[in-house]
Formats: sequence, structure tokens, C-alpha cells
Amino acid sequence: MRIGVDVSRDLRKVMKATSDELERAVTQGIRETSPQVKEHLRAQVRNAGMGKRLANSWRGKAYPKAGVNSFNASALIWTKAPKIVDAFDKGVLIRGKKTFALAIPTDNAPKKGVDGKRISPSNFPVSRYGKLRLVRRTRGASLLVVDGVGIKAGGKVSRQRKNGGRLKNGAYGRGVATVPMFFIVRQVKLEKRFDVEEAERYGARVAVHNIIRNLRVRNGRK
Repeated sequence: MRIGVDVSRDLRKVMKATSDELERAVTQGIRETSPQVKEHLRAQVRNAGMGKRLANSWRGKAYPKAGVNSFNASALIWTKAPKIVDAFDKGVLIRGKKTFALAIPTDNAPKKGVDGKRISPSNFPVSRYGKLRLVRRTRGASLLVVDGVGIKAGGKVSRQRKNGGRLKNGAYGRGVATVPMFFIVRQVKLEKRFDVEEAERYGARVAVHNIIRNLRVRNGRK
């Protein structure tokens, strides 16, 4: 992310500063801006309900390193999850690459498959839950379900029972059920939840404010 800085409105204050003072103010102002923009982007993710892990994927770094001042000071803000951020920044339409449909896990499905990767129909733990069965629906998404799944007290999924769908004697549970594991849809339109361009504009405003404030502090004014 690049942040443009325009101090033309505060030109008089800038002209009164010496070269060294302006260099220090620019450098310090950019160093202060980097964590502010990073936190602004992280807040966007948290407010969208996307979780702390994705929020913390935003990182920031200021240049040059501490102890060195430069008129060309800059800040680099980036994310370690660019594909996810880009998708929710643009609100893209997602379709299956190799299949005509997408399988979206329900809350009942395990988080990971037998290979340790993100759960999908291809790595679904059949030995634990049972085989997936397709249920076509005329309204709404079709489903991949598993029959005879054990249900714990409180409605949480346990695992499929092998004795005809009945709980074993002494097992912790309240019955068995047919449980949806995946929604089957043709495509998914992601809602726009982030606004990276707005964060860039925010960063430009904050950078100017920080630079001018540092000039005032250097001149003995707050």
C-alpha cells in the first residue's frame, strides 16, 4: 500500500522549518503513521466479524530504520493473506474451478479432513462419521448429509454409530440424526467487507497531521 502525502495547505509552516527539522518531522511522522494505518485495517477486519487471525495478517514497517532521518521516509503496509483480503475488498464472485458446484461446510462439519487440510467432500472422514449422501432441493442449496450421526446432549455432533444407528449402551448422547455437512451451490458472491482505498486516504491524512505536529513540537509548540 502506498500513501501519498500533500502538505501544500501547511506550506507556511513547512517553509519556516530548517532542512534538518523538516527531515526529522517527515521521518517521525511516517513512523507514527505506519502502526496507525495498520490498526485501522485490522479494525476493518474485526468489525467485519472475520476474526483476530485475519486481522493480525496486516503488517507494517517504516523506512529508514531508527536513528536515520530522510525526506524519502516511507511506510509499507501489507497483508499475509492477500487473496482473502482482495476478495472481500472487491466483493468477488466465486465459482468452482474444476467442478460445476461449490461445497461449503456447515457448522456440523469438522474443521479439517483426514489429510489435515481444510475440510471438503474429498477428504471427509468417512470412517468416523459415515458416507456423504446428496440431498437435492428445489428451493435453496442442495446438501451433502450423513445419516445415523450420534448427537451429544446440547445438540452437538458426536460421530456415526455402527450398530444400526443406535447409541451404544453407556454412550454419552441423546440420539442419532441425519446431519447436513455441506451446502452445495453453483457460485457464491462475497460481500464487500473491507475498503483498502479508504485506508489509503486515511493514511494520507494521518501522515500530514503527524508531520506537521512534529514540526510544531520541534519549534516548541504543541
